Amino acid sequence: MGELALLIPLAPFILGGFVIWTRHQTKIAEARAAMPQVDERQAAYTRELEDRVRTLERIVTDKGYDVASQIEALRDARQIEARLDAREKDLQP
Repeated sequence: MGELALLIPLAPFILGGFVIWTRHQTKIAEARAAMPQVDERQAAYTRELEDRVRTLERIVTDKGYDVASQIEALRDARQIEARLDAREKDLQP
């Protein structure tokens, strides 16, 4: 009975600690419930990036890289033509 008498003055502190612990557990449960939404968004974003990478790989491997080289060659050809036209204008009286 002596030990029980010691717990009576501590009861408000024990009860207060229990209330704080219960609130904390509630907040943790709410946070865990919200996390799958974040994970789903992250998974969707990852899938979108993977699709983009696959598309880029397809472009590079399906002679799409050749297209980029041809575009650069056309740009170079236009620069050469522009220089030739400028030189012709300078040579004309």
